[in-house]
Amino acid sequence: MAEQRLTIHDKRDRDSDRRDRTADARDRAADERDRAADACDRGDARSSLPDPERGARDREHAAHDRRLSAHDRRLAAHDRRLAARDREQAGLDGLTGALRRERGVMDLQREIDRARRSDGRLVLAFVDVDGLKAINDDHGHAAGDQLLRDVAAALLNGLRSYDLVVRYGGDEFVCALPGTNLDGAKRRFAEVATMLAEKNPRASVSTGLAELAEPDSLEELTARADAALSAGRRGASPTTRRFTTRSLDRKMR
Repeated sequence: MAEQRLTIHDKRDRDSDRRDRTADARDRAADERDRAADACDRGDARSSLPDPERGARDREHAAHDRRLSAHDRRLAAHDRRLAARDREQAGLDGLTGALRRERGVMDLQREIDRARRSDGRLVLAFVDVDGLKAINDDHGHAAGDQLLRDVAAALLNGLRSYDLVVRYGGDEFVCALPGTNLDGAKRRFAEVATMLAEKNPRASVSTGLAELAEPDSLEELTARADAALSAGRRGASPTTRRFTTRSLDRKMR
């Protein structure tokens, strides 16, 4: 069922993109008709005489194109709302409310593809919950489950509503932040750190960030974020392509 919903919402996303492109084309056609109408009002290029009837027809056609364009945009918005609803109903991890890995990987790839169609900006974060095994061993799995819920809640509430949060492994989350750079991502994770500290002062996470580059596959981008996390834990200095929140003066607690 989840796989079927993924197919449906991906199709709705493609349909909404197609409707938006159609609307753009209709708007351009309407602009061209308006310019033609203005030319008719001033005088036909061949006869240099005004042609108000032809100008009126062109404006009528332009208005019709704009009505169709507005209709296409309404349908595109409706398709996106339905796609968002389908995503909410499929592929969520029962414990944390984050996306399950199978579903999340598909959405992460879609965000990478979307970034490459737009401004190319996307930051991927690899988040590891510190000390989960020790908490499970010392305090029981119920305490470990609560820690995972606290971390997921901080991520889901501290990041933007359209950022992706994926439960990637038992104690690992992967997040995608489209339309931002490393500095913007650092600010977002500072907010996550504040929320986590308020919820559970003893909780801590390690986070590595990687910025999307042109040749990156999802696997390569994830590996770079994971490497940034490991470098931060070793105390290595981040490069311009790698960043770990543990290298900040203000660590995530």
